[in-house]
Amino acid sequence: MKLLTLIFLFFLGSVANADLSGTALIVDGDTITISGNKIRLHGIDTPEKDQVCRDAGVIWKCGDEATEALREWTDTKEVRCVGENKDKYGILIAECFVDGYNLNARLVSEGWALAYRRYSKKYIPQEDEAKAAKRGMWIGEFVAPWDWRRGERLPSDY
Repeated sequence: MKLLTLIFLFFLGSVANADLSGTALIVDGDTITISGNKIRLHGIDTPEKDQVCRDAGVIWKCGDEATEALREWTDTKEVRCVGENKDKYGILIAECFVDGYNLNARLVSEGWALAYRRYSKKYIPQEDEAKAAKRGMWIGEFVAPWDWRRGERLPSDY
């Protein structure tokens, strides 16, 4: 009986069915909080805060720029997030909207995030568009955020 209760509680905690709205506080390029609820943007991955990119030999803080873009787009605006699942840390995974557009899609289409194919194929068209137009990180060289977290860094050929 105890095992059945634990299994039930586990699954109850992993499903959120949440619709949250309010002013967003920006944690990083793909994580926000609304009313104390931490939310990770579904299907995308942005560079980490300390991550850098390179354009024509010049290093720049693309992680900071992705975070700042999200901050500018949401500043003082109502953000609505819809999600059903939580990650292993209990953070809601959601699509978020402001002024009628999908923030997840916009981050990818502006080149500040990659489509996180491991979890969703939804934003691949926006990534292809950003890459072709050389927007955001696509203006130069970068390491995919999931590889960067595993320790991969830009080669130091310059």
